[in-house]
Amino acid sequence: MQPVTLRTSRLELSLPTPADADAITAAAQDPEVPRWTTLPSPYARADADDFITKAAQWWEAETELTWALRLDGQWIGMVGLQHLHLRGDAEIGFWMAAEARGAGYLGEAARAVIDFAFSDAVGLKRLEWQAIVGNIPSARTARSLGFRYEGLMRQKLVDPRGRHDGWVAGLLATDDRTPVDWPILAV
Repeated sequence: MQPVTLRTSRLELSLPTPADADAITAAAQDPEVPRWTTLPSPYARADADDFITKAAQWWEAETELTWALRLDGQWIGMVGLQHLHLRGDAEIGFWMAAEARGAGYLGEAARAVIDFAFSDAVGLKRLEWQAIVGNIPSARTARSLGFRYEGLMRQKLVDPRGRHDGWVAGLLATDDRTPVDWPILAV
């Protein structure tokens, strides 16, 4: 599949490029990033270069669709559909540079990706969100996107630091996306 550029009222979502490498590297130095993601830590420029190369390969192989989020042409975050399966499901993942958090960019970008995922172009039937237990900001974002909390997965999530309990939520193409209560979040 050829990379697809998505646009929202404030953002452009497109394939990460070598021009994004310095911003990705700088943002990955925030200790909250490796705490909640599988990014290497420490994160070097070579990691960003490798990721950018792989992102293009994933699009071509149709195994992962990854977008760089850009505000006024500047990289501010990532969102992607990982573990893309022919059976019609994928996992959504995202992270933001610290200075871009709290402005609603992530939700805006993720909505565009969800719309694309459920469109005829991709035709997914289900998206899954997972996070290490305790990642409240990610849980709030997923809930706001209409994901339904499905439970706790004991020691399911693995990163270089070890195994972690994880939360899981799902969104079906047929869901109305109205946020519902999650037992792990105060409304």
